[in-house]
Formats: sequence, structure tokens, C-alpha cells
Amino acid sequence: MTEHDHPDRDRPGFRRIPDLDGRTFLICIGAMKAATSWLFAQLQATKGVTVSPLKEVHFFDARFATNALMDADAMAMARLAFHIEQPGDKPANLRRRPAFRASLDRARMIYDPNAYFEHFAGLCRADTKVLADITPAYACIGAEGFRYMRAAIASQRMRPRVLFILRDPVDRLWSHIRFLRQLRPGTDPICDWPELLENPVTLARSDYRQTILDLEEAFAPEEISYLFHETLIPDGFRRLCDELGVRPQAIDTETRYNRTEFNAELPAPARVAFRETLEPQYTFCIKRFRENFPSDWQV
Repeated sequence: MTEHDHPDRDRPGFRRIPDLDGRTFLICIGAMKAATSWLFAQLQATKGVTVSPLKEVHFFDARFATNALMDADAMAMARLAFHIEQPGDKPANLRRRPAFRASLDRARMIYDPNAYFEHFAGLCRADTKVLADITPAYACIGAEGFRYMRAAIASQRMRPRVLFILRDPVDRLWSHIRFLRQLRPGTDPICDWPELLENPVTLARSDYRQTILDLEEAFAPEEISYLFHETLIPDGFRRLCDELGVRPQAIDTETRYNRTEFNAELPAPARVAFRETLEPQYTFCIKRFRENFPSDWQV
């Protein structure tokens, strides 16, 4: 399904769900390969925070899919089919398994945008202060997508908080390219990097400048949090919890989540090419973040 198959993107209208009033709605928009799986696990363990059982909901990028790595709606249907095909009594499985129920909710989002907030309303507990959707693909939905996102959250009378985690651009890109081998088994990072370095879908995930400019066109400064992968654990996460008004539990500084299986050093010619291509990102971030710019980025 393409973004043009979602007519609601041009005329967003959501039924208000009173149970969501006054809560904070946190959306982490990436970056891809910047510890968002670790963040998901930590937020799951944080009292007062409720995250979707789907680590990545892929609601907004399905509607603004110009730079999509995959068909988010087709993936949602495949995930639902997986749960339906599991052995045992299917209705009992649906009652017992949160991921099954969440997958059913996500399939409904294909044709009914109200299913997005109904999904989160169904997860709310009495102590829920913050609801969270962690989908790194949202970094590439553009200014129009972010305006749609802002209007959607406002329709529920929730406080929006968008989080963007930045990682050293060269390190992030190489991790991304190595990870593509898991998504597309025929990918050879060592041989394919020159082609991928010219791929607009790949480069969109490295374009911090454009993501930030698009994001700040739609959201107020006080609605946006920027953290850095290099200082996320544990200090950045503590800062995020302070901003959200919740108290972190014991912070796991050891476990690595969603580890990239293909390990290889970045070839020297690739490092030079990556650095040249990504130079505008370093320049922009130095000016944008000034004294908060990470000292261990490859400047």
C-alpha cells in the first residue's frame, strides 16, 4: 500500500478519546540504529510509562511513505497472519497475547486511523502518565507528515513530546548498512556500500538536518527533545525521564538490543566517502547544538 492509498492523510480527523486527556504522548522518531530498541526496553520498565507491544507501530510513515524501507501495511498484515497461524486455540491466543492483540489493532489502522489512538487508549493503566510510540522510520516523513502528527496528537488533548536521538553520522550509516543484510539477505555491505551511499532512501535516514528542520516546522521547541546515542546510557535517559515527569527504574547499561549480526570494520575508502557525504550533517549539528555537541563524534 502506498501513501496515496490513505485518503485520511489529506484530511486528518480523529475521534477524541477522553481517557487520553492530559497524558503525555511520546513519539521517538529515531534515528535508526541509535539505541531505540534499548530505549523501548527501558521505557517498558519505567513506572508511569506505557509503550505499545509493537516496538515500531509504523502508523505515520505508512501515510507519508516517500522514503520507506518497506511497505508498513503489508508488514502489518504479515505479522497478523503470523499470530493467526500459531498453534492452539486462536481466540484464547488473542486474549492471552498482547502482541497478537496489538497486531490486530495495527491491521485496523490500515483502513481506520482512529484505531491508532484506540490502540493506545486500550493500553492505558490507572498510573499511565506517558504513552509511547517508538518508530525510527518517522524521521523521514517530512514536514507534512510532522504537521499531520502534531494535529493528530492535538485532537486527543494530550501533551506531545517528540524525541530524536542522534548518533555519529558515519557510525550510524555503517551500522545501518550492515543491518540491511538482515532485512535483505542478498545485501553485501562490503561490496554494496557505494550504491547504498547514493540511495535516497538510505541517505534520508542520515539527513539529520532535514529531519530537524521539518520537525521544528511542526512542533514547538518545548515539545521536542534531542538526545545523543553516545550519552544516552544512562545520562540521556535520566534527562528524558525528568522531562516526562517519571522516575527511571534501575537502568540497564549492559544489554544490547537488536544487535547487528554482520560485524565488519568500515573499509577505509568507505570511511572517506561517508565522511565527505555526511560533512553537511556534522557542520549543521555543530552549529545547532553548540556546547551540547558530542565530543566523540568524528569531526
